[in-house]
Amino acid sequence: MIDPHALIDPSAELDEGVKVGPFSVIGPGVRIGKGTEIGPHVVLRGPSRIGEENRIFQFASIGEDPQDKKYAGETTYLEIGDRNQIREFATVHRGTAQDQSLTRIGSDNLLMAYSHVAHDCRIGDHVILANAASLGGHVHVDDWAILGGFSIVHQFCRIGRHSFSAMGSAISKDVPPFLMVGGHPAKPHGVNSEGLKRRQFSAVQLSAIRRAYKTLYTSGLTLAAAREQIELAASENAELRLMADFLASSERSIVR
Repeated sequence: MIDPHALIDPSAELDEGVKVGPFSVIGPGVRIGKGTEIGPHVVLRGPSRIGEENRIFQFASIGEDPQDKKYAGETTYLEIGDRNQIREFATVHRGTAQDQSLTRIGSDNLLMAYSHVAHDCRIGDHVILANAASLGGHVHVDDWAILGGFSIVHQFCRIGRHSFSAMGSAISKDVPPFLMVGGHPAKPHGVNSEGLKRRQFSAVQLSAIRRAYKTLYTSGLTLAAAREQIELAASENAELRLMADFLASSERSIVR
């Protein structure tokens, strides 16, 4: 399962069934779960923990030092869950001591070619970063979000669950759940209805989400007043609890 041309540090831990292609380099402090496949010419640095049944394609760089001028060689970490696909030339960096020293990627995600996950990012499950989508440091991407090709996200932003960004979006504010955004800078462009239908949201749920969108973006209300209205609606529509909580916790304000 290990190509003889791969370079693997003696302290690295590889579970049963791990495959490593030629000329890949696996450094100290790397642990790889069973069934994970590492392609040729991949570089993995630690401390990093990679879960089970992932596939990392050729020329990816995973667990490298953060691109942060404050980084001074502290021990920081990367955690990756299970069943992720990390495509060609993708880059994922460890965390920094200025945050929680951890970059974390969940499970069942697709990071397409040339995508970038910077230090201290948190990615949930079932997320897609299309080709060359790039996350600045400390970005949080919630479950089922999709970032279109060449999207860029400013550091410390949060991307809400079930949201969708169009190709080339420049995101500098938080994106609430369920939204479609696009542009430079990114602006709201309605509800991600097709994505929600694919995830079995009912017509009743979609109607409630559309009403919340109108409250937030077309009612003429201030953001504070719209938040109050959505909070009230969330008491009767469970799916809106996600949006209400997101708005209450947003620190960078939201795309408007």
